[in-house]
Amino acid sequence: MPKDPPTLLTVRDAAERLGVTPRTLKYYEERGLVSPSRSEGRYRLYDEDDLKRFGRILRLRSLGFSLHGVTEMIKRPLEAVDGGHRYSHESLQQIHDALAQQVDALDTRIEAMRRELKEAQKLRSELAPDLDYLERRLAGENADFLLEQRRNARAKMADPSAKRRKPQDDAVPDAATPDKST
Repeated sequence: MPKDPPTLLTVRDAAERLGVTPRTLKYYEERGLVSPSRSEGRYRLYDEDDLKRFGRILRLRSLGFSLHGVTEMIKRPLEAVDGGHRYSHESLQQIHDALAQQVDALDTRIEAMRRELKEAQKLRSELAPDLDYLERRLAGENADFLLEQRRNARAKMADPSAKRRKPQDDAVPDAATPDKST
């Protein structure tokens, strides 16, 4: 007696059976967690193995595992243990190693981003006085006065003893106001 071909479900039927949206099934396919067969018209068709795999994915997600963790777990088979199914010690070690490698790679990226952010912040702080000068010039302030201010600010930064002086010692006469002695 010939065996009946496996029952194949459409996205809508599979989603309904699993209690999720069709978009959820498509998303897991996009992530490479499931590869359903296709009809001649290119429609997705899910068999019992696909549904079991989805069930496993959904259980792991409901337990709070990240999608990356689920991806690593799905790669490994479960073993029959005490009437249930569990990962072997070897599988757990492989999952651990794969996730630890991802965390290490992310730590490296984070450190590179921190360095890049620090460089960007430094460049921004270097550009801020230039932008301030240009905005003040565009607002009509005297160029000679503004340039003198910039020179004094640079000299103050270069001279460590300048921090000990009183602020009134650094006052610059307003170059826009004519000197009465002239």
